[in-house]
Amino acid sequence: MQDGEACVSVVDDDEGVLRSLARLLKSGGYAVRTFPSSEKFLEARPAGPGCLVLDLSMPGLSGLELQERVSRSENPCPIVFLSGESDVPSSVQAMKGGAVDFLTKPVIREKLLESVRAALAKDAAGRAERERSDSVASRLATLTPREHEVLRLVAEGLLNKQIAAQLGTAEKTVKVHRARAIRKMEVGSVAELVRLMANL
Repeated sequence: MQDGEACVSVVDDDEGVLRSLARLLKSGGYAVRTFPSSEKFLEARPAGPGCLVLDLSMPGLSGLELQERVSRSENPCPIVFLSGESDVPSSVQAMKGGAVDFLTKPVIREKLLESVRAALAKDAAGRAERERSDSVASRLATLTPREHEVLRLVAEGLLNKQIAAQLGTAEKTVKVHRARAIRKMEVGSVAELVRLMANL
């Protein structure tokens, strides 16, 4: 598996199911790693992009318990659940917890591949959003307290003279802080700045 390539992690305590799911996913062109338990997955979880195909009922940490741990981690990843029988309460709990899909075994090849495609697309979108937020946060961290204050008021739509009155400073001082803050935030316009601040 190459760096940056999405990996489908399959967690199931049945060795035969693991092998057949790995074969099926590889035939769909996916890089796959298999784990015989939730605990083994947590020990050696792939760090890069990907998703999780997860058995619901396993000894030790169950699928739903693993879902909760993964969703609370710094690197959450989308989950497609598999279950031996149609378990409505568990499927509802899994979907409320953010699962992409809940499939019953034996799984239909096309349905699994379609769910994995959706899970990987969700992972890519989530990663892009987290990178964007991290980038904005790191730029915000370069502002002085006064620049931060001015920026917040600019984003609220106040004019320089209104900001100056509110902060008890000269309008030309506000202009200097505003220009520096906008430069540090790497935005080309106030409209772009408002969009950026609104998404924080």
